[in-house]
Amino acid sequence: MTAIKHALQRDIFTPNDERLLSIVNVCKAGKKKKNCFLCATVTTERPIQVNVVKVKKSDKGDFYKRQTAWALRDLAVVDAKDANKENPEFDLHFEKVYKWVASSTAEKNTFISCIWKLNQRYLRKKIEFVNVSSQLLEESVPSGENQSTAGGDEESLDEYQELNAREEQDIEIMMDGCEYAISNAEAFAEKLSRELQVLDGANIQSIMASEKQVNILMQLLDEALKEVDEIEHKLSSYEEMLQSVKEQMDHISQSNDLIQLSNTNNMKILEEIEFLVNYLDLSKGHIKALTDGDLSSSKGIEACTNAAEALLQCMNVALRPGHDELQAVQQQQQQFKDLREQFARRLANHLNNVFVQQGHDQSSTLAQHSAELTLPKHLPFHRDLLRYAKLMEWLKNTDREKYDGLNKNYVDYISRLYEREIKEFFEVAKIKMTGTSKEGKKFGLHGSSGKLTGSTSSLNKLSVQGPGNRRSQSSSLLDMGNMSASDLDVADRTKFDKIFEQVLSELEPLCLAEQDFISKFFKLQQNPALPGSVMADSIEVDGGLLSRQHSLLGDRHSVPSEKEEAGIIRSMMIKVFRCIEPELNNLISLGDKIDSFNSLYMLVKMSHHVWTAENVDPASFLSTTLGNVLVTVKRNFDKCILNQVKQMEEVKISKKSKVGILPFVSGFEEFAELAESIFRNAERRGDLDKAYTKLIRAVYNNVEKVANESQKTPRDVVMMENFHHIFSTLSRLKIACLETERREAKHKYTEHLQSYVIYSLGQPLEKLNHFFEGIEARVAQGIREEEVSYQLAFNKQELRKVIKEYPGKEVKKGLDNLYKKVDKHLCEEENLLQVMWHSMQDEFIRQYKHFEGLIARCYPGSGITMEFTIQDILEYFSSIAQSH
Repeated sequence: MTAIKHALQRDIFTPNDERLLSIVNVCKAGKKKKNCFLCATVTTERPIQVNVVKVKKSDKGDFYKRQTAWALRDLAVVDAKDANKENPEFDLHFEKVYKWVASSTAEKNTFISCIWKLNQRYLRKKIEFVNVSSQLLEESVPSGENQSTAGGDEESLDEYQELNAREEQDIEIMMDGCEYAISNAEAFAEKLSRELQVLDGANIQSIMASEKQVNILMQLLDEALKEVDEIEHKLSSYEEMLQSVKEQMDHISQSNDLIQLSNTNNMKILEEIEFLVNYLDLSKGHIKALTDGDLSSSKGIEACTNAAEALLQCMNVALRPGHDELQAVQQQQQQFKDLREQFARRLANHLNNVFVQQGHDQSSTLAQHSAELTLPKHLPFHRDLLRYAKLMEWLKNTDREKYDGLNKNYVDYISRLYEREIKEFFEVAKIKMTGTSKEGKKFGLHGSSGKLTGSTSSLNKLSVQGPGNRRSQSSSLLDMGNMSASDLDVADRTKFDKIFEQVLSELEPLCLAEQDFISKFFKLQQNPALPGSVMADSIEVDGGLLSRQHSLLGDRHSVPSEKEEAGIIRSMMIKVFRCIEPELNNLISLGDKIDSFNSLYMLVKMSHHVWTAENVDPASFLSTTLGNVLVTVKRNFDKCILNQVKQMEEVKISKKSKVGILPFVSGFEEFAELAESIFRNAERRGDLDKAYTKLIRAVYNNVEKVANESQKTPRDVVMMENFHHIFSTLSRLKIACLETERREAKHKYTEHLQSYVIYSLGQPLEKLNHFFEGIEARVAQGIREEEVSYQLAFNKQELRKVIKEYPGKEVKKGLDNLYKKVDKHLCEEENLLQVMWHSMQDEFIRQYKHFEGLIARCYPGSGITMEFTIQDILEYFSSIAQSH
């Protein structure tokens, strides 16, 4: 083991400046026995580090290599497994537990003992030793009574110590000087002994020579001590002298501290007084303005405003702790409160008088606007009141009770004024629309019609009598029976449109100006909110408006948020203009009674104004009110469309006259022409498109219904003429949403035209038609065409007999009768007679060619032909058309 120890020291630890102290041959517990060595080492250089190194023999040779190293300071527990029995197993607890089995118990105990010594000497750390014999540890503890034991342990610890580089160099120099030292050690030792004796003698002589110098040095030391005693004596006397000076200086220092403290206190008192004087002092000019200032002139208002702001600043000064206990401060604050209440009361009384005076002044100018369709302008009144806007803001911040009272009084006065003005304004509008009021002569307004009738059910009794009265019926049908056709001309409708537009154009700036004034005068923020949210913040109670405004303003110390202030503005506007919505609804009802077509004008105008108001402020009173009225207009428009559909369904036709163009077809044309002119570039085009779809479906269904019920006029003629009229109307107006219906109308017109032509042409050559229909039936049953002539009923003699019944003269006569009959069926408005006659000519020629073909195929070589030619047919049709 000693040889292995020296080999490990030489090969592994010496190159790393380490010294090997103990070694143990171990293997891991529970696995195949792969031996290795655990070594306890210390470094040769300071600071000294103690390590536990695992060394393993290399697989490729006989040399050893360093595998793992742990610092001893990281060792927590040493577990020897059993302190009483010999057991080669032991555990070392580093960051994890390592289990080892030593080659012998002696080697294990020696290694654990070395670890104990190293811990005690270098680390001063008590590693926990578990299951270790106390005798083993006691042998390693140093004792004061037996220093030799400790020395022995130290010597055993330093069993081997290698020379350092300097020691090696000195020995080599010495040996180089004595070349025989290696060959003759005795001679070398004698030489060293002699040189040592020489050195000892030299040391003794040097000591004896220096004795005299030592005596001199001692004398000098004695003299120095005497000098030190004298200096200490002088220092003691100086200290006694300075002690009295120190006491005097301490007294002076205390006096200076008291003077400095007094100055500091005086400066602080002066600062507090200056603060109170600067911030709690109101000038005499401001006090005079608050008590006696003129609230009528601009200069007086400006002086009062400045004084009120100065008073507010004084009252809002943040006093420092203790200021409010001062009697002077309390008196000054009480004076400020008295001034505030006195000025607030004086301002409120003055503004109330201004409100009342404005109501009287505006009433005197009301008659000037009565004859014209205009509303009085409140801009001068607003301009005068806005001079008090800053004072209102001051009142809002200082006295909520008086501010609320002014708010309520303003709303009461101005709402009554606006109610008179708006009612007079709407009365003028109604007179201009109808000209039937008792006051019409007073205002110089005389309507052209002078008649206004309510809704009637006369359309339910309409009947189609003849072509002479068709236009009057069509005009009255779509008008829902409200006015006679002569009254519903373009001029009247244009007049109504202009009046309605004038009404909305007057109301819109009035409402916006008043809302802007309320916001600026009462210092309320206009916060955009959802339209219609006014009703969530206000409730109509006993004819008055009970809103959250009162609960908010009732608390003097509460400050409404921006959203709540917007609700206050809406509540005030609702009460100020409470009569606008009812008056607008009455005007709309009147317009609808005058002419149901007026709902189209009103829908377009109202939609445009709602769109404009929402772009300005979606949450404004104007936007909300016009939106509510727009719902009424839209409801009237829908009602108009439904009534028209209902009247279509109730139309009855005369059994004695031909039908012609149905009234509701002409009415739809009139409605579409008017609607297209009104809704050009309108915002609510979608409403019209929906109405178109409902009306056109109703028209189609009822045209077919009337055609089926018609007794005088053939069904195909009724369908053909009316769908031709609808197709022409839709093609001319080019209504995009009805393009499908336009194509459908064309298809139905073409289909029934062809059907009527085929049905009519079967009558002039009735027997000939029946004969050839029989031939076609036999061919269809399977008889060959060339064998048909052998049938008894269809032989050549029968064919010639039938052909002789229709000479050219008879054919022309039959066509002439047909022309007269078609003329009786068709109406003059559509002018389809020539179109029909041309179609009949084409169909007659087609039948003629078909008959000629059947004769050629079924009677080949018979030489049988018709008694008239195609040229004869063209001449017959032409001459008949010219003669009529």
